[in-house]
Amino acid sequence: MFAKALSFGTVEVNGMDIRIKRVYDEASEDDGVRIFVDRLWPRGISKEKLKADLWLKGVTPSTDLRKWFHEDKDRFPEFKKNYLAELAMAGEDMEALEERAREGRVTLLTAAKDPERNHVVILKDYLEKGKAAPGKKAPVKKSPAEK
Repeated sequence: MFAKALSFGTVEVNGMDIRIKRVYDEASEDDGVRIFVDRLWPRGISKEKLKADLWLKGVTPSTDLRKWFHEDKDRFPEFKKNYLAELAMAGEDMEALEERAREGRVTLLTAAKDPERNHVVILKDYLEKGKAAPGKKAPVKKSPAEK
């Protein structure tokens, strides 16, 4: 069960105020910009109930990585390493997330059940530790023609 005590909290790092909430929790006015950061739409949740301002699939783990991790949750350390490598290549969606996080409070929305071992915890940490610090742009994926 996803403990509410772990799903909430405000830590302001690098001028960023980032929160994590489950999609099943009620929206509140102090959520700031609500950004859905799962690749798949959650069961039983309508767009109206979710009240997400953005859905950024590009900052979520790839389908193969997500499936691999869900087979064995003890793979979290290796999942984290691989997901961080994917985040470094996230491009436009990461830029959009960084911009929103620099502008004010952001609440990352997820359907993940485990409050400590999921991609959103890694994403939040990535943003807060300066990988996506104010003024720093994420690398943009180049098309084969641009390489």
